[in-house]
Amino acid sequence: MYTQFPRTTVAGKSLSRMIIGTNWLLGWSHTSVSADEMIKRRYDSVEKFKPVLETYLKYGVDTIMAPFGASPELVRAIHETEQKQARRIIMVDTPFLNMDDTPEGRKEAEQAVKESAERGSTFCLIHHACAEQLVNKNLGQIVRLDDYTKMIRDAGLIPGLSAHMPEMIVYSDANGYDVETYIQIFNCMGFLMQVEVETVASIIHNAKKPVMTIKPMAAGRTTPYIGLTFSWNAIREKDMVTVGAFTAEEAEEDIEISLAALEHRFPNMEKRSSPVQNQDAFG
Repeated sequence: MYTQFPRTTVAGKSLSRMIIGTNWLLGWSHTSVSADEMIKRRYDSVEKFKPVLETYLKYGVDTIMAPFGASPELVRAIHETEQKQARRIIMVDTPFLNMDDTPEGRKEAEQAVKESAERGSTFCLIHHACAEQLVNKNLGQIVRLDDYTKMIRDAGLIPGLSAHMPEMIVYSDANGYDVETYIQIFNCMGFLMQVEVETVASIIHNAKKPVMTIKPMAAGRTTPYIGLTFSWNAIREKDMVTVGAFTAEEAEEDIEISLAALEHRFPNMEKRSSPVQNQDAFG
């Protein structure tokens, strides 16, 4: 049995195969405005983030994904947790870049990339809402992508793409762009996926670079046991799953379920509560 989460290698860097997701820390529930506000109320200070980060680190999950420019508090919590735990946390930034083909747009994009480096990021994956502006399906290209990957390299960061649009992986591989990894939505529900699950699975399995999958539980539309068991068994050993949690306790559960899936055993889970616990089906 694993005591520390398995790892993979991306561009020569060792990453935990589980990546800490941050939607349920930063207020993007994909559920409702009220849920978003509930998250923001809970995580309203640097100190509130630390128990969750420490829980992941306990199991060797030392990689985190976010548009870090949206939360200076989270960035500070990461660096203070690093100091306390004497362990580096690998930051996968997904910044919003100005993609306008103008001197002003490029200057703004360069500044955003520099700020990503200043925050301590290792990877800079252009946010999907920005990168998708460059996709030309007629040409099968992501036009001007090289301009932005060069900005990222020049800032000392490792470039990648957030690819909600699955064609972006195909086009990037076909054109040999300077991209070391991809983010791709992948879950058993097909939630937010632009084509069917089987097609995205095929694209992931044929990708030339490791893939960071996201939304394994379809933003709460399936249970952790179902969503995580599917994801870990449907990707390659070099690929990753981004798993967000609302509390440290949820992180513990998700890690145990994930390790069980990788070890092909049933997870050690508590029984779910019910007004009547002495039912045969509860075991």
